[in-house]
Amino acid sequence: MNELLNTVNTRLNEQFADSIVSAELLYDYPVFTIKHDKIHEVLTFLKNDEALNFHFLTDLTGMQTPDEKHLGVIYHLHNMPKNNRIRLKTFMPIEKPEVHTATDLWPAANWMERETYDFFGIKFKGHPNLKRILNMDEMDIFPLRKEYPLEDQERTDKDNSMFGR
Repeated sequence: MNELLNTVNTRLNEQFADSIVSAELLYDYPVFTIKHDKIHEVLTFLKNDEALNFHFLTDLTGMQTPDEKHLGVIYHLHNMPKNNRIRLKTFMPIEKPEVHTATDLWPAANWMERETYDFFGIKFKGHPNLKRILNMDEMDIFPLRKEYPLEDQERTDKDNSMFGR
């Protein structure tokens, strides 16, 4: 895996040296953090570069940083002929959670981006139909953001001492 990390990192630095925030091996998985305004260009390069050939988008999801000030998008890419996999992360301020859509590269990103919007409120610029996919259209919150509690704070039927609280 270290070889894959070095290969992809070298190719990315040749093309996007000022856009790579970090490149590291996490749990034997190459992970690259990219500036959010360049993520679409990097994804396009990784898909179209004949040597790298990351032509398959396995997954796309959102996240919120522990400090609760940034939202992020995580992309999992796969080169099937060589069975190489990488992860890309990009972060943006929670006040302006916008990133370019990947639906022009991978049509399957459509539902993944809608789900990420639905739960985290990340807007994918250029998405053909960015609306809620699982939650009700009337919802005015994004339930997987950390500012919303995981359970009803008004519950009286649960004894917190049973849960180590």
